[in-house]
Amino acid sequence: MSQITGQTIALIAYFLAMILIGVWGYRKTQDYTDYMLAGRKLHPIPAALSAGASDMSGWLLMGLPGAIYAAGLVEGWIAVGLTIGQWLNWKFVAPRLRSYTEIARNSITIPSFFNARLAGTGRGLTITAGIITLIFFIFYISSQLVASGKYFESAFGWDYIWGMLLVAAIVVVYTFAGGFIAVAWTDMAQGLLMMTALLIVPVAVTIEVGGPGDVASLVNDQTLAGSGLANGLDPFGGLTIMAVLGAIGWGMGYVGQPHIVVRFMALRTPQDAIYGRRIGISWMILSVGGAILTAIVGIAYFRPDTNPLDDPETVFIALTAALFHPLIGGLILAAVLAAIMSTISSQLLVSSSALVEDVYSGITKKRMSRTGGVRAGRIAVLITAVVAALISITPNDTVLNLVGFAWAGFGSSFGPIVILSLFWKGLTARGAMAGMITGATIVIVWGNISGGIFDLYEMVPAFLTALLVTWLVSRMTPYAADIQEEINTEFDQAVRLTKVWDVDEAKAASGRHLDADGNVIERSPRTSGPTNPPTV
Repeated sequence: MSQITGQTIALIAYFLAMILIGVWGYRKTQDYTDYMLAGRKLHPIPAALSAGASDMSGWLLMGLPGAIYAAGLVEGWIAVGLTIGQWLNWKFVAPRLRSYTEIARNSITIPSFFNARLAGTGRGLTITAGIITLIFFIFYISSQLVASGKYFESAFGWDYIWGMLLVAAIVVVYTFAGGFIAVAWTDMAQGLLMMTALLIVPVAVTIEVGGPGDVASLVNDQTLAGSGLANGLDPFGGLTIMAVLGAIGWGMGYVGQPHIVVRFMALRTPQDAIYGRRIGISWMILSVGGAILTAIVGIAYFRPDTNPLDDPETVFIALTAALFHPLIGGLILAAVLAAIMSTISSQLLVSSSALVEDVYSGITKKRMSRTGGVRAGRIAVLITAVVAALISITPNDTVLNLVGFAWAGFGSSFGPIVILSLFWKGLTARGAMAGMITGATIVIVWGNISGGIFDLYEMVPAFLTALLVTWLVSRMTPYAADIQEEINTEFDQAVRLTKVWDVDEAKAASGRHLDADGNVIERSPRTSGPTNPPTV
């Protein structure tokens, strides 16, 4: 069996499995909350694994192994920062966000939660945050489609455009049909595939080379000094304070990533976050560990001094092609596509919810009905996918470079507001808006300047400054007493329900902001007079 034939059979089986999960999700989806949040009934296992898979994208199988292959184990510190950041996210943010988003008007997006958390005074904040989400994610999705097109171009010799369109079509099919349920479960399957592949490859290469001792000897060979691998297996070799702060900065960004924290909102109860944390961090340690080991054994197998790879980021793909039967190799290589597709589907759905829930509903003040919301969500998925695909027709480095800004942009714009929303009663809409604008601005400016202090990852100064600005402006723009009292009462209730969940109390709390017709009651920052938006 030829290499191409084996890979083709494996990919067809993989694609069919993803589509079948989409059909199953379609049958499970009954209303708008099901489509956007799986009805808040998501088991912690798919929640945890899908959060990891949608987060890592192709970086886990290509970016991280490639960096370590090129420069040594010192490049692995970013993985440490990400793992710590994700643990903190699951430990402190997940349970309270799950509780608070339900009692605060049953919010199904982060921007709509900001408005609900602020007693209906942050509609402008919601619209702005929704637009930011939409713009960032359209380019982020586009970059992943570019990666998928290049994958088919290099692996199968296809024309770039057909590979890109094939992946776009399949992801749209299962996301359009099954919504969040399909996205979560396909991401779980893709996460398991990624982890398995990253554990199998280094074991197989180690056996092929002769054992762990031979791998270590080859990697630490002094003749590699001129290839950028002088540090070998020394994780502290060449480590700088900038690198350490940068790794911490990547971890800080987790709290502001909409496509990750939405998994917390979909959990069955706040207590599920405990189980989810254990599963998610275990997956992350195994997967990141496998990626690091893949790079190490890759150094031993493709020696940079005698048999170097043209592109270090292809070390995982090259090892798979060299050692495995075409059919098995095809299944393992499907992990690369799984990493890309899991990110696309998650970001596609979050973009859809931003367009429908935050931008459209925010501007028109029209609320989505049970069936109308599902229909609008599916239309938004199509619109978002078409726009991203059009941008991707011609690969553009400018688009790809925006991915680096997206993580810092979301982390710095939304992260401080999420933290203060959950842990400080004094947050105001004006403070949140000022912090969000500050975070986004610093990321854009800082990221376009180099040299000296500006070599520090932009997340660190942007996040800390946005946090400070949000706090200061909130202190200077307090709410009227009646609104602040309502916020305080709801805040205390969210904290209590985080510890002891009560379904009936949560449902009653989420309904207290609704009028007799089920419409959300909006309020101005200084008064308590309601306005009743119509339902569509």
